[in-house]
Amino acid sequence: MADPITPSGATRFARVRARLEAFTPSPGWPTWSYEFLLFGFKQGWACLFGGLMLAMLIATYLFYPADAPLARYDFLTIGAVAIQLGMIAFRLESLREAKVILAFHFVGTVMEIFKTAHGSWLYPEPSVLRIGGVPLFSGFMYAAVGSYIARVWRIFDFRFDHYPPRWTTITLATAIYVNFFTHHWLPDIRLLLFAATAMLFWRTPVWFTPFRTARAMPLLLGWLLVALFIWGAENIGTFSRAWLYPGQRNGWHLVSPEKLGAWYLLMIISFVLVSLLHRAPHGLGGTTRSDGSIA
Repeated sequence: MADPITPSGATRFARVRARLEAFTPSPGWPTWSYEFLLFGFKQGWACLFGGLMLAMLIATYLFYPADAPLARYDFLTIGAVAIQLGMIAFRLESLREAKVILAFHFVGTVMEIFKTAHGSWLYPEPSVLRIGGVPLFSGFMYAAVGSYIARVWRIFDFRFDHYPPRWTTITLATAIYVNFFTHHWLPDIRLLLFAATAMLFWRTPVWFTPFRTARAMPLLLGWLLVALFIWGAENIGTFSRAWLYPGQRNGWHLVSPEKLGAWYLLMIISFVLVSLLHRAPHGLGGTTRSDGSIA
């Protein structure tokens, strides 16, 4: 007999999540504390791809044999491909999400090739699976951001009020991406891009459902919190020598907080790309998920 809690064919995580959401805390257990724990569980699950990538960076930095016939960077590339294929095979990501993540890989790799050629950062170890000075695993670091956004959008059933017209968000994301390249020769319009972002989204809250009640947060604040998280992950990446900034060649130190601005803008590119998966992202109405999925 089919489980009435979850639809037939749902992923294992969907079944676990449905049971957690159906659970009623005992009278002596405040609902807010259970909601907080469930929020953390869902966030951790949304970070699965990025978390596995960071675990590989740290593990290979600490334990990968220096004389191994396969270069560490090449091992990371093969491992990243295996993680991505595994997530699709076990239905932890939909094929639609995987297509967007592939787009992230392409967009990120193009930027990596350009930025390393201009000395913005470097990859200090040898590898075979690379394009120019860029090992292929680097594109998966951008894909990890896309994976997180796609999964957190689905898991928390994101809804928005006062979301700007889609063409304006696409225009903004395109301008941000182009500026990452052109500021090497032309004036950096980063401040104008921040101002345009604020003008477009200052009235936009994101509604998300950690348990049974929808909660709201300013979307601009949500992006800042995720950018802070990515900056922390970047420090782990540079500590493990997966890549280095020029000032870190003679010894590791924290990545400059100024990089938060770059990550914030990258967040907007990532968010807009993922938004293309979803039907009109306006309002709270209805009870089904914004992409019609069950996982």
